[in-house]
Amino acid sequence: MSEETRKVGITETVLRDAHQSLIATRMPIEQMTPILDKMDKIGYHAVECWGGATFDACLRFLKEDPWERLRTLRKGLPHCKLQMLFRGQNILGYNHYADDVVEEFVLRSLDNGIDVIRIFDCLNDIRNLQTAVKAVQEAKKNYPNAHAQIALCYTLGDAYTLEYWEKLAHDVEELGADSLCIKDMAGLLLPQAGYDLVKALKRGTKLPIEIHTHYTSGMGSMTYLKCIEAGADIIDTASTPFALGTSQPSTDVMVKALQGTPYDTGLDMDKLIEISDYFTPYREQCIKSGLMSTKVLGVNVNTLKYQVPGGMLSNLISQLHQAGKDDKLTEVLEEVPRVRKDFGEPPLVTPSSQIVGTQAVMNVITGERYKMVPKESHKLVAGEFGRTVKPMDPDMMAKVLKPGETQMTDRPADHIAPQLPKFREETAKLVPNPTPEDVLDYALFPQVATDFFNYRKAQQTKVDKKEADTNAKAYPV
Repeated sequence: MSEETRKVGITETVLRDAHQSLIATRMPIEQMTPILDKMDKIGYHAVECWGGATFDACLRFLKEDPWERLRTLRKGLPHCKLQMLFRGQNILGYNHYADDVVEEFVLRSLDNGIDVIRIFDCLNDIRNLQTAVKAVQEAKKNYPNAHAQIALCYTLGDAYTLEYWEKLAHDVEELGADSLCIKDMAGLLLPQAGYDLVKALKRGTKLPIEIHTHYTSGMGSMTYLKCIEAGADIIDTASTPFALGTSQPSTDVMVKALQGTPYDTGLDMDKLIEISDYFTPYREQCIKSGLMSTKVLGVNVNTLKYQVPGGMLSNLISQLHQAGKDDKLTEVLEEVPRVRKDFGEPPLVTPSSQIVGTQAVMNVITGERYKMVPKESHKLVAGEFGRTVKPMDPDMMAKVLKPGETQMTDRPADHIAPQLPKFREETAKLVPNPTPEDVLDYALFPQVATDFFNYRKAQQTKVDKKEADTNAKAYPV
């Protein structure tokens, strides 16, 4: 170990990715608020608490206003940098949006309390990150704490050499990012590979480097130590009751492991244990209710064989079960790498993971490869999500693309006209005097937002339209 003293930063994920990974993003704000004051005093580098699937889950399942959640977190964590996950040109949805919607979402996120916006693209296509990064940088005059972090999705394959990562790190700095993160969503980053990767990134950029992994394969803590030795500045960890399994390595364990080393985080173990003690009863409650399955709490080294993230695996199992083909899981897992290779070896992260996984299921169920092609597969092959690191298989393209159709080669968002005026107009039909945040809810999830607006109105008026007899003008209270 180097004797250089370098304090490692800790980004705490318990309020976002940890519960997204273990309980499908179902932790309500009421579970968070009592502990915010203690978390605020810890001294984390940042608290990741918004974005990713939280936005959709708040509206769809928890009947919470995601913007109100953010404002509550901002109020409860006045001394912490708040961080969110942002899917580049997809924002928090699954399709590309016009630049005006991306710019508006960045601005409203900062306005409601976010400091660090971690921006990634499922294909690592830098062109899909530029609008969001530029929007953050332009907002700094009004939001001096605004920070644009680009996350590169880690994956394996012939094209993903150390030279690839080094060049990408250089490109990220050139784009105007404030820091760089390696996002290892499937737990594929091995300890020595992590060391070599960080060294390559350090050759490519002078930006601070953060490492994000999941414990799915059992490698996370070892990988973090090697990455830190190589020069990583920050690691993502989760409070122990919501750590390990498909979540992140434990905050308490990593802080203890680094104590007394040149990389000591300086965080107080006793205070961290208070945070863990707070979340422990809720973990037990989640296990008892079945919300937290014990299946996601262990490790599975097969992750390294199939390279399938936890969320993608559960989707595959669900799709096969619905089709009555539960016995085909091994065949599908073996088909996934073949489809991925045909599709130009994209990293497997939302939405590319769902696209590759669903196509693999279709290929196995129909017994013929690419006989049935979902529209998302077609969009990926047509270049509507961006550029893959390797060319796609020409035989597959001939089956998927329509006669005479060619693959898009320029930035996909250049083909999308401004959308905000239309979204404002449509939202105004649903909500009198909609806020800019209402418009963004509708832009990302039209049907889910519509249902939420109706629910919110029923709470305010104490009238539920679904229970009303509109002909008799009788409205139950």
